[in-house]
Amino acid sequence: MAKSKILCARSAAALVIQRVTQGQSLTTASVDIIKRLDETQRSLFQQLAYGVIRWHPLLEALSQQLLSKPLKSKDGDIQALLLIGIYQLRSLRIPDHAALSETVSACKLLNKSWASGLMNACLRNYQRQQQAMEKSIAEQPVSQYAHPAWLIEKYQNDWPELWQNILTANNQQPPMMLRVNRREYSTSEYLELLAKAGIQGEAIENCPQGILLEQACDVFALPGFVEGAVSVQDGAAQKVADLLELQSEQRILDACAAPGGKTCHILERFPANQVTALDISEERLKQVNENLSRLHLSADCLAANASDTLNWWNGEQFDRILIDAPCSGSGVIRRHPDIKLLRKPDDIEQLALQQRALLDNLWPLLKPDGLLVYTTCSAFKQENELQIEAFLQRQPDAMEQHPAKAPARRVRFGYQLLPGDNDLDGFYYACLRHR
Repeated sequence: MAKSKILCARSAAALVIQRVTQGQSLTTASVDIIKRLDETQRSLFQQLAYGVIRWHPLLEALSQQLLSKPLKSKDGDIQALLLIGIYQLRSLRIPDHAALSETVSACKLLNKSWASGLMNACLRNYQRQQQAMEKSIAEQPVSQYAHPAWLIEKYQNDWPELWQNILTANNQQPPMMLRVNRREYSTSEYLELLAKAGIQGEAIENCPQGILLEQACDVFALPGFVEGAVSVQDGAAQKVADLLELQSEQRILDACAAPGGKTCHILERFPANQVTALDISEERLKQVNENLSRLHLSADCLAANASDTLNWWNGEQFDRILIDAPCSGSGVIRRHPDIKLLRKPDDIEQLALQQRALLDNLWPLLKPDGLLVYTTCSAFKQENELQIEAFLQRQPDAMEQHPAKAPARRVRFGYQLLPGDNDLDGFYYACLRHR
């Protein structure tokens, strides 16, 4: 590990990628590293870290052809730097000579000058043999689609006619979407503010407060962001508030609330409603409080396991319950490409058990004629329609409700947005009415 010297974008990205391959999320892995970067380097760092993780299975296959033997595990930073070099040469507009020399120089900032010659030789070999190397792996699904084999198989099984579209969408850079705080502005009014600030955007179809930006920008460049005029949220997540059929004077539970986007959206509609925002992570609950504070909203925030109702519930039932359940994230890989490396096949079964526990344990907390909305950012049926089908079989007093306007394609139970549908994230929705 490099000492706490100032890093360049490439050495910083290499350290972060190494951490992700060891099991850390991209966000967590970046927190301390980004502080050691000059601000002028941060944009390239972000581009390299996310780009390499997004295309990691493909870049790994190419790197294996360049190395006569695998690098030692303690040199994971050099392996990551090699992937960064390949990624620049094949995908970025940086001149080849600059990409090559800067990547070689980054070895020294990682305190591994010995790797400079190896890095130089590997990247020059890639330059000479790129066409042949790319061709040799083109027919391998893991390389072709840049996804691990088990994930490809899972999408194929669940969506036999659409799996290739999903994998392609997962590899796209995600757009930036906004949710306008309708207490402050209408969507059209806020679009005018954006235009005056030189930021181009357009309204998102079937998403009343949604705006799609032509290009991503710093949130602090958004007019009124600090004062609570607008939030960053994908249009798929914004559809949830509509499904809850919110009214005034309701008691509402957001069972897995962090980072707070849906909690805040609920309260933007009816600020006086009594909202309980739960999350199992006290650390992540801080984000909920920060978002509420910026938007001048108030909720009862509790750090608790929502399934363990004996430890937090006061016995008063809710008019509405939102379960935005922990899931595989298989619908939002374009936003979180580290899912490809972090998620394992066995995780899906464990997550399905958590989802089942949330449904079973929170259902008794719903008033008669109350509405429970179950959502995930997954594209897998085991977490979605099959989960709801099994729940309805267990709960005779539960019935599926069909919203007036379908939020996505109808599946056997509930509604499914697949990654890239209308440029939105992958998302699942089910509305359950207490008979």
